[in-house]
Amino acid sequence: MTKIAEPPNRELEPKEVADADALADAPVKEEERPETPLESISSICAVLAVGLFVMTFIFQMFEIPSASMEQTLLIGDHVLVDRVTLAPKTSWAPFLHFRPVHRGDVIVFLKPNPESPDLFLVKRAIGLPGDRIHLRQGIVYLNGVAQNEPQAGKPAYDGEPQHAYNAYRDDFPSVPASVEEGTTASWALEMPTHLEGDDLVVPPGKVFAMGDNRTESLDGRYWGFVPQENIVGRPMFVYWSFETPADQIYKTSAGDRIGFISHIVLHFFDQTRWKRTLHIIR
Repeated sequence: MTKIAEPPNRELEPKEVADADALADAPVKEEERPETPLESISSICAVLAVGLFVMTFIFQMFEIPSASMEQTLLIGDHVLVDRVTLAPKTSWAPFLHFRPVHRGDVIVFLKPNPESPDLFLVKRAIGLPGDRIHLRQGIVYLNGVAQNEPQAGKPAYDGEPQHAYNAYRDDFPSVPASVEEGTTASWALEMPTHLEGDDLVVPPGKVFAMGDNRTESLDGRYWGFVPQENIVGRPMFVYWSFETPADQIYKTSAGDRIGFISHIVLHFFDQTRWKRTLHIIR
């Protein structure tokens, strides 16, 4: 009978023993398993939660609906607003950068008016606490010094009735505030308490703000000071700008909204103001 020959006995060399031990100690690779639907949903929710936090407490997107800030901001500009820099300083986030409002800052804030408490506005900070302000022929005088504001619209006789000289608006505050002039009833009562001579004096904790398009801006001249706690942030840049009719703000029905969305889809490429993309706001 033929026997199967067995390999001769021999002692393993040290290297072979070491290799065998390494193989014995090597972890067994587990097979990758597919992600379950619950894990996928959990991942998506985590991303959405982080995004919601960032867009609620750090940045926020706004659309400019009116011409009150032309030439700085146009109707149809979509801006990204920094909600951190001008916010009140907090102890829970000492690593975040905070600073007070500076004169000339463009700011986003909640309108200081009980008639429309949830309305966001964007204007330029003109006066800080203690500043003395008056206008003459549409030119701002800050603490007695005429301001050079090339971006600011002045009264003009160009055939547009809105642009013509208006004593209350353009020589503010020389004419008493009244509801007939378009001011709020509360501001008509409050304004005289802040007058010293020809000037309006900004009280502590408040900011006086005006639109750059001075002849078409319902601003601090008509509703008063902005409490610093109402300031939401400052717009940083335009991320998208689309040619939008001036009366679009008044078209609030569902049909009007759907119609304008369809218009955007059809004219996205030819009516987007591409040159304003990433335009820095100053």
